[in-house]
Amino acid sequence: MKHLTIFLFSFALTLFSIGQPTSKTVRLITLDPGHFHAALLQKTMYQDVDSVVHVYAPEGNDLKLHLDRINAYNTRAENPTSWKEQVYTGEDFFEKMIAEKKGNVVVLSGNNLKKTEYILKSLQGGLNVLADKPMAINTQNLAMLKQAFETAKKNNVVLYDIMTERFEITTVLQKELSRLTNVFGALQKGTAANPAVTKESVHYFYKNVSGNILTRPFWFMDVSQQGEGIVDVTTHLVDLVQWACFPEQVIDYSKDIQMVAAKRWTTPMRLNQFTAITRAAAFPDYLQKDITSDTVLNVYSNGEINYKLKGVHVKVSVVWNYQAEPGAGDTHNSIMRGTKANLVIRQTAGQQYKPVLYIEPLTNNANFRSALMQQFKAITAKYPGVELKPSKAGWEVVIPDQYKEGHEEHFARVAKKYLEYLRNKNMPAWEVPNMLAKYYTTTKALELAKQQQ
Repeated sequence: MKHLTIFLFSFALTLFSIGQPTSKTVRLITLDPGHFHAALLQKTMYQDVDSVVHVYAPEGNDLKLHLDRINAYNTRAENPTSWKEQVYTGEDFFEKMIAEKKGNVVVLSGNNLKKTEYILKSLQGGLNVLADKPMAINTQNLAMLKQAFETAKKNNVVLYDIMTERFEITTVLQKELSRLTNVFGALQKGTAANPAVTKESVHYFYKNVSGNILTRPFWFMDVSQQGEGIVDVTTHLVDLVQWACFPEQVIDYSKDIQMVAAKRWTTPMRLNQFTAITRAAAFPDYLQKDITSDTVLNVYSNGEINYKLKGVHVKVSVVWNYQAEPGAGDTHNSIMRGTKANLVIRQTAGQQYKPVLYIEPLTNNANFRSALMQQFKAITAKYPGVELKPSKAGWEVVIPDQYKEGHEEHFARVAKKYLEYLRNKNMPAWEVPNMLAKYYTTTKALELAKQQQ
């Protein structure tokens, strides 16, 4: 009788396990993927993620380009992926996604016009969300985003945005060096004319992604759908300022942020340039509002924000040009001003358009050099192989190639961090208020720039 009981119990367990999901606890849903970042998240396979991805989107070129990119990753010669895309293209694609719940993590990277609404409704449906920036492109979106985070907490799901730049090695080491008090000192307060922290990002409409010239959706040049540059790429810059200057500290946007000034301006794009990146022979009707001389599209893709964060003067700016010079690409230049040294990232022709980190002391004497050599041991212990080399104004931080990853590889880093938060429910307490602070800064700046123009 005892053996029969054990047999029946084991048989029952077997039957139970047959009906259970696979050990891949995360099942992705890709919603209306109009931006190439959606595909970059699938350039890598993940241990916890099911290979079957459910895609809900309207029929059209955005979807085709997304599936073509996934297919390219699946069929590449080196380390191919094995994603299986199951696609639904009905007009009710969003409602169908919510009703079916064939996955538990919604990936959002596309047209930003409805993105905040999609985020909120996905969370209300009990789904986790990993969203590309920006999660809000105006102050109305910000109010909805605040509600979204409250919903996520109530429903015990995780909302997170894709901040790839936290994994760029020069930015990581700039932050690490700012913690060395005998080298950096304390972060200066700065002034509006001479901010303590500056970050500038330069981007290009015509660019190479995964070995091919990127085809942009028509709507990418419509700021009512994509968002202006001041609320788009500056999201990364504002995030890095918060993350590096006040690490693991909660930022309350109602008290800790004061706007000083903001401005916006356009990038002109000729019809033949528009055609080269969209493959469209003419401008769509919804862009007519931004066209002059019949053939020149003016895109509000550039912006600058001057603000104070916890009393520290900050300036962030984004510039979009059409095409980079040969050998160049997207660039990031940054300064953190300390009371003993400045930490500077330069990415210009002088650095062959590769980011290089410098330590530039305010007083370069024997005492400073001794302190630098002593405290830099903490950096080399954490990042073996990193060295110092004398430069014109101080030292260059020499970084081995093993730490240098491209922008595309950073998406896997973000995804793995998000998967950790899902698995362990351990997202730091400062992340949510600081995401809200970030989008408050960008959307408030857009409002101010329009007023000051």
